[in-house]
Amino acid sequence: MSDTPHEVHESRILRTELLWAFGVGIFVAASLSMIVFTALTLNVNPPSNVERIDPKTLHLSGEFAEQNLGTTVFGDGTVIVRAIATQFMFVPQCFAVPANRRVTLRFASPDVIHGLLITGTNVNTMVVPGFVAQVHTEFTRTGDLLMPCHEFCGQGHSEMWATVQVLPVDLFKPGPDGRVSCAKR
Repeated sequence: MSDTPHEVHESRILRTELLWAFGVGIFVAASLSMIVFTALTLNVNPPSNVERIDPKTLHLSGEFAEQNLGTTVFGDGTVIVRAIATQFMFVPQCFAVPANRRVTLRFASPDVIHGLLITGTNVNTMVVPGFVAQVHTEFTRTGDLLMPCHEFCGQGHSEMWATVQVLPVDLFKPGPDGRVSCAKR
C-alpha cells in the first residue's frame, strides 16, 4: 500500500510544524538561559529594596532633611549621596562623588514621579513618591556629568537637571563632618 498524495502532504506539514516548534523551543530556552546567567553572574537584577517613606514629611526630619542632603562619607569609607527630586529641581543641584569607588545614591520625591539618569553611566531609575529609590554604582571617569529628569513631571520638566561632579581620589576630600561639596570651577 502506498501513501496517498494527501497523506504525503499532511506528513510534510506535520514535519515542518514540528521543526518550527523545536526551533521556537530552542529560542525560548536560550533566552531564559541568558536571563538566568546574567542575573546570577553579572548581578543584573530588578530593584528589590522596597523602602517606604512619607512623602509629606520626608524633608522635615530623618535622612532626607535638608542638612543631610548631598554627599556623606562614613568612617568605614562608605559614600552615600542623598537627594530629593521635586518639581522642578533636584536638591542639591550638584553633588560630588569619588571616581573608581562604590557609591550609593538615594533619592526620594515629595510630589510626583520623577526619573533620573546620569549621562555616560548605568544610573537610570525612577523616583516614586512614598518610596526611596536606591542605586549602587561606580563612576569610572572624572568630570561633570549631567543628571536630567527623564520622566515628565509638569510644565517645568525641561529645566529639571542636576550636575554630578566625579572627582579624582586626590581631590575628593570630606570635611570633619564627613560631607563633600561640589568643587568650585
